[in-house]
Amino acid sequence: MEPSLLLDRVMLRVPERDIPVPAHLSEPARIYLGLAGMQPRAPLPATGDPSAWKAAADAWDQRILPMIEPLLAGLPIKLETNRIGACDVHIATPRDLPAAASHYAYLDIHGGALVFGGGRFTELMAIARAAALGCRVFSVDYRMPPAHPYPAPLDDCVGAYLHLLGHHHRAHLAIGGLSAGGNLAAATLLRARDEGLPLPAAAVLMTPELDLTESGDSFFTNRDVDVALPEPLPEANHLYAAGTDLAHPYLSPLFGDFTKGFPPTFLQSGTRDLFLSNTVRMHRALLNAGQQAELHVWEAMPHAGFGGGSPEDVEMFAAVRDFLRRVAGWAL
Repeated sequence: MEPSLLLDRVMLRVPERDIPVPAHLSEPARIYLGLAGMQPRAPLPATGDPSAWKAAADAWDQRILPMIEPLLAGLPIKLETNRIGACDVHIATPRDLPAAASHYAYLDIHGGALVFGGGRFTELMAIARAAALGCRVFSVDYRMPPAHPYPAPLDDCVGAYLHLLGHHHRAHLAIGGLSAGGNLAAATLLRARDEGLPLPAAAVLMTPELDLTESGDSFFTNRDVDVALPEPLPEANHLYAAGTDLAHPYLSPLFGDFTKGFPPTFLQSGTRDLFLSNTVRMHRALLNAGQQAELHVWEAMPHAGFGGGSPEDVEMFAAVRDFLRRVAGWAL
């Protein structure tokens, strides 16, 4: 038999086993891993059922927002909203923002599987990032499927970036996103570069959804191990793509040509993250293209961290802040 044909049939089978929560994690992280793993999992709707997706988005908000609101209550952050193009952009500014940091702009793109997380969630993400990073944050409330599939969400993110370029020097700009936000942040950079726009000083891709074809190893090895995102998202990916090839670099930035340019990039994941392979492969792709990239992987961390309140989560954003200081020269 040809070796290539044999490889197509190779399958590693592992016995059923229990996976304990590591004792060396902080108590909040251990509690999160234990409690999140007991939460019921609702399947995603069929791609062609808009009303079911609307109901799923409402249910997502009802589940996620009550967990986030208490963590952010009372933070000294001023929030305002501007309309840029077809979407709102929420601007969060620390009330004690030092003058040295007043000219920085961090463009944050929210997660939510490319279909969830608009409105209040976007506002909360702006508040959270501004508090964690100590700078002004612009959070894009981009349009989403089923009413607005690709390329509308990417159009909104590129439009917000173009707007910021009109008011800030590129050295004072950074763009970041978590999960689906990491997808759109990287796609925004690829499209901005292809359209001849200056690139920002830095990119921050946290547990990023960079491969909508879901071809990486961790989609199999961390399936059901990741308590936050236990299964792949083919239904959401196809709903977002609306018939466009999932491997197109503007949908799966992992497959982009980085030799043409990309900003210095911070990449974050965890050993239990379903998207660990996305993050690792992006790191190698950037390095192989001669670009500057740092990979930060946290022990036992699932997708999107330990719920936001653990020492590990605090350390994670401290590392982002340090990256912006070292690589972009920001005085944070």
